[in-house]
Amino acid sequence: MPGGKAAGERCVQLDAHARCLLFGNPQRPAVCASLQASPALCGSDRQDALRRIAWMERATTPELS
Repeated sequence: MPGGKAAGERCVQLDAHARCLLFGNPQRPAVCASLQASPALCGSDRQDALRRIAWMERATTPELS
């Protein structure tokens, strides 16, 4: 996504199963590659992980001026 991805916007590089199509590819954005599976990020299950990632997106979204 050349201009970046807005918080809450689905990445165009996700397949129908929400798997990254750029995983392992040097074109994968650095921010995505920096996310490593851990209890702090993933929580107890998939839904918990998605909630945590959504929170991180909202928490790091620049305020519109």
